[in-house]
Amino acid sequence: MKFSIVITTCNRLNLLKRAIKSALNQTVPCEVVVADDCSSDETEKYIQSLGNSVVYYRNEVNKGHAETVNIGVQQASGDWIKFLDDDDYLAPNCIAEMTKAILLCPDAVICSCVAAQMDIHDNELSRTPKVGPGLAFYIPQTDIHYGMLLELVPFGTPVQVACRRDAFCQTNGWDSQFDACDDIDSWVRIAQFGHAIFLNQCLAYRTIWPGAHNQKLSFAHRLNTNIRIKEKIYALVDPKHQLHLPTLQKIKNYLRLHWTLAALKQRNFSSFLSILNKTVFSISSWKILLTTTLSRKSHFHNSNIRKFILIKS
Repeated sequence: MKFSIVITTCNRLNLLKRAIKSALNQTVPCEVVVADDCSSDETEKYIQSLGNSVVYYRNEVNKGHAETVNIGVQQASGDWIKFLDDDDYLAPNCIAEMTKAILLCPDAVICSCVAAQMDIHDNELSRTPKVGPGLAFYIPQTDIHYGMLLELVPFGTPVQVACRRDAFCQTNGWDSQFDACDDIDSWVRIAQFGHAIFLNQCLAYRTIWPGAHNQKLSFAHRLNTNIRIKEKIYALVDPKHQLHLPTLQKIKNYLRLHWTLAALKQRNFSSFLSILNKTVFSISSWKILLTTTLSRKSHFHNSNIRKFILIKS
């Protein structure tokens, strides 16, 4: 099995250096690909100074994040792709631990891990929740979309996720119309082709800072994009879960509640008022919110999702 770490970048050389260093310092050999979305800083000069240790491709014109990810994967030769944005970085044993788990589940097409949320000064703010028992947790393909719909299966951001290259290519890569959710949209489509693995180890570090792309999007935009994603997931849920499904409208109402509370938590009162409506007061919305919250805290103990421990803790 060969891993390629695909790093996308645009005019963030100082952050990019850290991302590349974390990729080159993996404890197992892997290919490092940098896809540059037409940077105007010293990125190209720096990459050239690294010699053959990095595969480099630079867009002649700016093509956006999603298309640059697709180009980076095209340049990669590995049969597994580890995604990495230029403002994030990996633990040295990230690829080694993912490889170990994937070898125990060869039909997996997507693998995720716990990530630490870091501020710009590398201080840890929080960690994403663990999923299931043990150090590694396997979910059959037939259960994935049901879990994603109810947010019991949080694959996470690119720094957390790796996928099989052939599955990525079968889905035609990332779709730029899902701005800021192009990664989640990709996970939804990739999950049609095999099983999923979660590693309950912190192997990735995501930087939370004002320069991050998602921080520039309004709450209303993120709500509407999330609704479109949920509509896609809903259509892919395996028939065996149909009896347990809330209606799509209830899911939409829950999303409005979620983003209304998120805006309130961040004291963005204009956004809070713009997305607030009577649906957030529905009992079903609060029930779904409570169910997802409790399920996360109980490490995914849900009777409708089968659990398999790959590596005992």
